[in-house]
Amino acid sequence: MSWWQGVRCQVAAWQAARAAWRADMDRFRAAQKAARKNGETPEHPGPPPTGFALLPWLLMGLGSFSNLFQGKTPNPWIGGLGLLAFNSLYVYVTFRAFDRKKREATSTRVALLLMGLLTTGLALGYGGSWLLFFPLLGLATGATLRGPWLGRTGILLAAFAGTVSGFRDGWDAVNIAYGTFLSSMVTAAILGLSEAVRELRAAREELARRAVEKERLRFSRDLHDLLGHTLSVIVVKSEAARRLAPRDMDAALSQINDIESVGRQALTEIREAVTGYREGSLATELTRARSALSAASVEPVVRQSGTPLTSQTEALLGWVVREAVTNVVRHSDAGRCEITVESGAERVRLTVTDNGTGAAAAEPWEGIGGTGLKGLTERLATAGGSLRAGPSPRGGFTVTAELPTEPAELSAAGAATAPRAS
Repeated sequence: MSWWQGVRCQVAAWQAARAAWRADMDRFRAAQKAARKNGETPEHPGPPPTGFALLPWLLMGLGSFSNLFQGKTPNPWIGGLGLLAFNSLYVYVTFRAFDRKKREATSTRVALLLMGLLTTGLALGYGGSWLLFFPLLGLATGATLRGPWLGRTGILLAAFAGTVSGFRDGWDAVNIAYGTFLSSMVTAAILGLSEAVRELRAAREELARRAVEKERLRFSRDLHDLLGHTLSVIVVKSEAARRLAPRDMDAALSQINDIESVGRQALTEIREAVTGYREGSLATELTRARSALSAASVEPVVRQSGTPLTSQTEALLGWVVREAVTNVVRHSDAGRCEITVESGAERVRLTVTDNGTGAAAAEPWEGIGGTGLKGLTERLATAGGSLRAGPSPRGGFTVTAELPTEPAELSAAGAATAPRAS
């Protein structure tokens, strides 16, 4: 192999490294462009670091190259091949050091070990400027071996570099040892900090994305539940008004007044849902349940006994009443619905039972997996409660919710979030 061929091989390696760097830059620009296209304000953390940033340190080997070029090195072919092999291994290791999987791969560790053996051989064989390959080896080691073993490895490598250099050049070995240790530690610290900053930024972006998704889910659940319940009541009362109009106009007008009242209340609740400050009331939901059941020709029976409840407990039980009554009106074909609230010293129980067709009423709930019931079950479980739903032994369908009188602390957003109606 001629000197010109060796130089061409080295240039080809550098060109491959630059191509990889340009590919990373293109990906970075594409991500920035996509963020602007989605209406987001892209941050400018700079292009992702690559091994291209570590290539200029190869200039430390110019002294060895100069010795070869000037014929001051014995066995120049061996030295030239060694220089080419070292530079190639350095490029290979440093470019893989910026990818965690590649950095921890066996091939990377083997290449780093070969660098160490080659550096030792060149240093023992030539000394002088060739000893500067030890700091380059330390740099590659620091870029690759990040973790709890780095400190011990850096000390051992520096001691080994000092020993080999002392064998060749005496007391100048202190500078080589110090340079080797410093290059490995500083490189690892800078690259580790850069990687940590980027991981933290990625984690922050992921948390922000999840927060947006959570808020969208909260709003969609609130809106879905509000509209589902309210529209069901409006439909039932409209049908009642249509049936009553031919024979009892006053009763029909009463139903129409109720429709207007329900519509106004729905507007208020939707505004509160948008701002995120809506909190349910058990008394309000029981009153609405009576009105909705009566309009659907279902006899409401409401019983409430025991000690007063906290606002969180009332809010949760209010959603259970709303969901259960909505399904009774929509699906049960019942003639009677009993709602019982019993609060004791430690727990409160809510039971909603109808005498309709239990199988038909169970279909929209889909057992424990129903959409509305699933959200209610998760919400009550968070507060330390439970929810059961299924056909009654005597026919019909029963929903039972239990909560501690002092439920587990919920976040304000969680307490106000409505479960999704089935």
